[in-house]
Amino acid sequence: MRFKKILWAGAAWVACGLMCHGGDVCEAMGACAEAITIEKMRFHCSNDTVKINELLHAGRSSGLTDANELVCFYAHKLEGTPYVAHTLEGEVEMLTINIDELDCTTFVETLYALTRATLNGRESWRDYANHLEDLRYRHGEMGDYSSRLHYMSDWIVDNSNRGNIVDVTGDIGCARYEIKTLDYMTTHRSSYASLASDSIYEKIKNVEVGYRNHRFPYIKKEQLNSNDVKKVVKRGDFVGLVTRMNGLDLSHLGIIELDSKGNPVLLDASSVGKKVMLEPVDLKTQLQKRQSNKGVRIFRIKE
Repeated sequence: MRFKKILWAGAAWVACGLMCHGGDVCEAMGACAEAITIEKMRFHCSNDTVKINELLHAGRSSGLTDANELVCFYAHKLEGTPYVAHTLEGEVEMLTINIDELDCTTFVETLYALTRATLNGRESWRDYANHLEDLRYRHGEMGDYSSRLHYMSDWIVDNSNRGNIVDVTGDIGCARYEIKTLDYMTTHRSSYASLASDSIYEKIKNVEVGYRNHRFPYIKKEQLNSNDVKKVVKRGDFVGLVTRMNGLDLSHLGIIELDSKGNPVLLDASSVGKKVMLEPVDLKTQLQKRQSNKGVRIFRIKE
């Protein structure tokens, strides 16, 4: 079997780190199902596709057909996976596939792609890659660095419009609204290597123009254990932590689990715990210790 050397890179949210590795991948694997070709993919190692296929087979064999239940199924399968920041940046824009090292963003992306493939009755890594591209990039098509949905608000708007996810935050009785201008990337240009390119910088700036005084719903952290929240929020929902940081909307992602009282608990790729893990306290208690976060947004896969 012949192997082709492929460098590893990709995309991440503004608040998550990035890193590069090398890996080999079988040249005979061919193109992603009616989507991106293998020449535009970057793998962590030659075993990534095998692991993805095994996970998808386990998901299909579970008999689960509910999206949220599948999200939880795969999340627990990935518990213990090392947290690694800076996993997705590179000199060339390519579709990164790495399930061996996860940050908060790639964890959520991985759960989405695995779940969506399973809901479609598929067990191939090619379908996983197709859904990963569809989620990560504007209009579902990978272009240059600016085609990534870097800001979570942009990610939610784009994927909601295309029927991938639904934001349920506004359905919660105690929801409030935040108005914020998103410009963190261009106001911190030196922090992003790709923004050294004037053309890429201008493209990102044009994206930010659409998010001046952006209005979005959120749940105050003090309300997280309320009956209003419990009526709507389900295990397997995606959750984003709303930050007080200027120019940025969300600072961390994960999924919701429920404790014995029905209170939401964060299951995430933790930069503190250095792995995918269920946090030891409920989300309200966790956020009360963090002044940088004022609340959460809740969204889920649309079936």
